[in-house]
Formats: sequence, structure tokens, C-alpha cells
Amino acid sequence: MPHRTEKIISFPACRKRKVECEFSGGEVTSDGGMVLIRGIDRQLGLTAQVAEVLGDPREPGKITHRAVDLVRQRIFGLAAGYEDLNDHDTLRHDPGFQTAVERDEVLASSPTLCRFEQWGDRRTAWELHRMLVEQFIASQRSAPAELILDFDATHDPLHGKQEQAFFNGYYAQYCFLPLYVFCGDQLLVSYLRPGNSDGAKHAWPILALLVRRLRQVWPDVRIIFRGDGGFCRPQLMRWCERKQVEYVIGLAKNSVLRRKADHLITAAATAWAASGEKQRLFGEVRYGARTWSCDRRVIVKAEHTDQGSNPRFVVTSLTHPPQELYDRLYCARGEMENRLKEQQLDLFADRTSCHAWWPNQFRLLLSGLAYTLVEALRRLVLTGTGLAQAQSGTIRLKLFKIGAVVVRNTRRVRFFLSSAYPDQDLFRLVATRLGTG
Repeated sequence: MPHRTEKIISFPACRKRKVECEFSGGEVTSDGGMVLIRGIDRQLGLTAQVAEVLGDPREPGKITHRAVDLVRQRIFGLAAGYEDLNDHDTLRHDPGFQTAVERDEVLASSPTLCRFEQWGDRRTAWELHRMLVEQFIASQRSAPAELILDFDATHDPLHGKQEQAFFNGYYAQYCFLPLYVFCGDQLLVSYLRPGNSDGAKHAWPILALLVRRLRQVWPDVRIIFRGDGGFCRPQLMRWCERKQVEYVIGLAKNSVLRRKADHLITAAATAWAASGEKQRLFGEVRYGARTWSCDRRVIVKAEHTDQGSNPRFVVTSLTHPPQELYDRLYCARGEMENRLKEQQLDLFADRTSCHAWWPNQFRLLLSGLAYTLVEALRRLVLTGTGLAQAQSGTIRLKLFKIGAVVVRNTRRVRFFLSSAYPDQDLFRLVATRLGTG
């Protein structure tokens, strides 16, 4: 760390001894666990691929920080909880981060990283999305029999005059409306859209691209599209039926559906009145909206509680029994909400404060790439441990945020991790599984 000359900071005494602080501890890091992120990155080759995709528009003779160093610094910083570029004005001196980035000297400053983010453009967004899909394909050890593609949108509040900043009536604020696609816990798409977009905007062409690529690799794979009522579009369902893609999609309530399901809704209300206990009855009806080309199967959940009646409807091409389809298949999409929270809360995907559009899309993808590293660590290394289902913020707290003294010489870099660190056995296990111990 840079030499500092601040005065000693005094605190109340502890057992008659002075308590004093000063910033002169030498090469100390609060992120000793970043060597684990470096390990999973080396296993995946992720940041090296990103740097290759980006290229480098700068004059070769004037480059101090390589493109791959900038990629690692930015992605590793997000994984470690540093959302702001300004954080790197100090973080660039951190010996733990320098080692993770595989450098021995001061890393890039916030202005350099800001200029780096301006490299983002349409081609970059396309190639990085393609790379995410290829990472997913490479992660499968054998051809999967079935893949469920979860589509969902979330709002990204804005607080400036960014390009394409529009008011969204549903969320009652200016925002972006990014579209995410996950398969299980793995991220496939992180696509930025203006805030005034329809919730399903570009979902159909994105689904078509994904299906084409996945079936190139696995021709016999069964693909299921899953989404909430915002994705219930007749064109999308017709396309799925033509391309043998199954679907299970939420369907908004209306008077016709209520009338068709009235026998179930009434039965649930009667049973609740008799018992006073929550009632959930399941059935199915045939329904065709005016804009649909045919009637389709609709699953009905007739629920009644002390809050009243709460029927729900799901349109599907699947043949599973109604309750199994609703509880096991459709409701499982709620797990995607946890993945979105990881993106927004733990990895700062909503930090889209650039003025220009494409740098903001690039930031969204950088967050997604940080998630890809943490998810790979969880999926490949943390199986069978207490963190096997942990979210990114918990993994960061347990494994990355470790105080350490760093000693570097010409032969080795040694991290003297805190003796009081409570998860030492877990750390050793992770390091061993990464092939580093």
C-alpha cells in the first residue's frame, strides 16, 4: 500500500492499555480469498477469453495495463464487493488484488478503467453473450436430456440522464429494463433494454438464437421455455409449437378464465368456509384468447385463504398432472428471483451510471461475468459444503473477505491469512479442489 503520514488515531483504553490505530501496517489485504477467484478463473479461462473478445484499440507502444489486466481488475473487484470505479484508486495498491490479477505493480486507476468501459459496443455485447452460452455448453459433461430456459425482466432504477432513460409506468420511475435468461443457476443472457420496453421485448428472437445453438450441440435435447405472464405472447407460443419447444407461462386473470374455473374456485371457497384452513385445488381448462390461433391447455390453481380467493393460471404445452406442473415446474421459476437478486444486490448489475448506452450494457455483462465466476466456484468446488447453495454475497463474506499480510520476494508470494479466520478447513478444501493446494 502507498506510504501514509496520517497521525495516530486514539480510542478509549482497553484494560488500562492505550488503543491506537494508524495506516502503516505494510502490505496487508482485506481480500486474501481473491486467490480462490484467480483459481476458478484460471480453470475456466474466462477473463482471458473476454480480453480476446474485446481486443485492444489502444496504441501498443503506449499500453501500461494490458486488456486482460483491466478485465480481471474490474470483474474481480465486483466479485469482491467493490461496485465503484473510485474504489480502485486505493484498491490498485492492494497486494492481494495485484496477485489475483497476476501483476506485481500498481494496477489501473479509476480513469483508466472508465476509459476501458467505453470499449463496449454492439459487437462486444454480441460476442460476450456468445461466450456465456459457450461457457454453459462446455460446463455440461454429457448431453442433457432436458433444459429449462428461465426468462425474466427486472428494473434498473436510473438517477441521471443516461441514453435511453425512459419512464416506466409499472415501476413508476425512470429505469432500464434488462432481460435475463438462466438455465438452472447458469447465466446465458444479460441484455439491457430501455425502461419503456415491453416486458417480452426481444424474448422471442433471443429464445430462437439459444434454441438453434443448443440444438446444434445436442439435437435431441428437450427445451422448455418458462416465464411469467409478461411473456405470454401468441407469436412466441406459436413459434414454440412449430419448433417443438415446450413452454410453461403464467397467464393473467380475466373474466373468461374465472368463469371456466368457477367450479374449482367455488369448491375451494366452500372448503375454506367449512375448515378455516388454506385450500389449494388444481385442475385444467381449455382456453383460447381472441389473439390466439387455437385453444390451449391452462392449469388452474384455485387458492382460498383468510385473505380471500386467489386463483392463478398457467398456459402450457406440457402434459404433466396439474398440481405437479404448477408446484414442481412453474413455481420453480421463483428460484430465478434469487439469481436476479445476486446480480442486482451482490454484484451491482444496477450500477449502470454511464451516460452512453453500450458502456452500460458492458457494465451489465461485467457483473454477469463476475457472477459466472462465483457460480462456477459454487457449482464445481463448493458441492457438499455448507456453501453449496449460498448466494454470492455469502460466498464473498465467507471465502473472499479474509485479512492477510502479503510478503513478496523474487521467489514467492506468501499470504499470511488471519489466524482467527473461522473457516480455515473450508478454505483448504476449496484450494485443494481448485488444484492449488
